[in-house]
Amino acid sequence: VDSFWTLQPDRAMLSTLSLTLSYQVGVPSGRAAIATRSAGGPAMMARTPLMAGNWKMNTDLDEAVALAKAVSAEADKASGVDVAVCVPSPFLIPVKEALAGGKVGLGAQDCHWEDAGAFTGAISTSMIKSVGSDYVLAGHSERRAVFGDSDADVNKKVLKILAGGLKAILCIGELKEERESGETFNVCATQLSEGLAGVDAAMMKDIVIAYEPVWAIGTGLTATPEVAQETHAYIRSWFVENYSQEVADAVVIQYGGSVNDNNVDDLMACADIDGALVGGASLKADSFGRIVNYVKK
Repeated sequence: VDSFWTLQPDRAMLSTLSLTLSYQVGVPSGRAAIATRSAGGPAMMARTPLMAGNWKMNTDLDEAVALAKAVSAEADKASGVDVAVCVPSPFLIPVKEALAGGKVGLGAQDCHWEDAGAFTGAISTSMIKSVGSDYVLAGHSERRAVFGDSDADVNKKVLKILAGGLKAILCIGELKEERESGETFNVCATQLSEGLAGVDAAMMKDIVIAYEPVWAIGTGLTATPEVAQETHAYIRSWFVENYSQEVADAVVIQYGGSVNDNNVDDLMACADIDGALVGGASLKADSFGRIVNYVKK
């Protein structure tokens, strides 16, 4: 097994690894590269962060309902942040019922781009909408790697999600070898341009971007704030070039990749990080509650 994947994720080691990787991107690294949220100006402060839990293929019915109720209680304590949970499709209805009266949004983890038909195991956006969902994930790295979703597939899903009156959380991010070879920005640009093909400026209000470096998902390794911020800043600059400054200022860009209650405060202090797409930590109500109620710096 590559030693990259067996590193123990203590803070010093993470910082050394992530900063080493960031130098290869060809942009300024370290403290000089960080813009803090408080220094970002009016447009930056106007974005409401979104903390979304991705439960993946976890929980049974009783666990899902209990977790939803606990997350709702934690979210009630938070201010200035939107919260959502993306749950396994069998639990969309009971979780929606468990969230009733609170402020947590409901999301599905995937969809198909066809309206109906002989697509065994798939779910349509109309099905998702009919049970009260607000969000749908599109392009998560596990869908790309395990199930073979191409950028063209992701684009069809994004367009269908928007046409169905739902919000799309478009996931992008580079592999370990792409980070190490300095291709991070190129990968993000390709996934954005292909994933958002046919999405105009008016439609962008229903798009959330989740930057998830694949090398950090489920590994315990997390990009330092420096690494995350420089990539998020690049993504925002892509929207300036391909849409407008107005769209770039408004679009919510989440960070995902082993986000937890220990690193969320530093990540959320970065100017261009507007929340998190949380995997493992979202399955523990106390941990996700701490993430939702992050300390603003």
